[in-house]
Amino acid sequence: MAPKQLTNATDCNVMAVRQAARYMTQFYDRYLDPTGLRTTQFGILGKLKRKGSMSINTLAAELVMDRTTLGRNVQPLERDGLVAVEQDPSDGRSKLVQLTKAGEKRFQQALKAWASAQNHFERAYGREEASDLRDMLRTVVATDLGPKDAVAAE
Repeated sequence: MAPKQLTNATDCNVMAVRQAARYMTQFYDRYLDPTGLRTTQFGILGKLKRKGSMSINTLAAELVMDRTTLGRNVQPLERDGLVAVEQDPSDGRSKLVQLTKAGEKRFQQALKAWASAQNHFERAYGREEASDLRDMLRTVVATDLGPKDAVAAE
């Protein structure tokens, strides 16, 4: 069976998801702006707050982010004293990222701005619809799309 021909960009799954992600990021960034954090940085601090210190590789995997992108986002957090990056004492090749007291304080301040953005979004989009959307997106992330280096000729 021949694959369905895409008639236009509106049929492209990745474009629709990326447009929605950019739109949502810009929206949340406006709320977080007074805290000096961007949405991605807020997510990093939140993950460290919930899970504790972790290696850069583990943190990247948790955030579904490549190491390079994570590194670009961690650098300003480290510069501002919000996270500390240190050698892993059990594996000298690995670095651990941990939330500092200043990072925890900034995260708590930003949490209020995030909650306002979350409430605004849910009022506009619908609380149940927002919950369903999060569930669907988590399912997408959990979907096995095959090995990263395999491209099947379909």
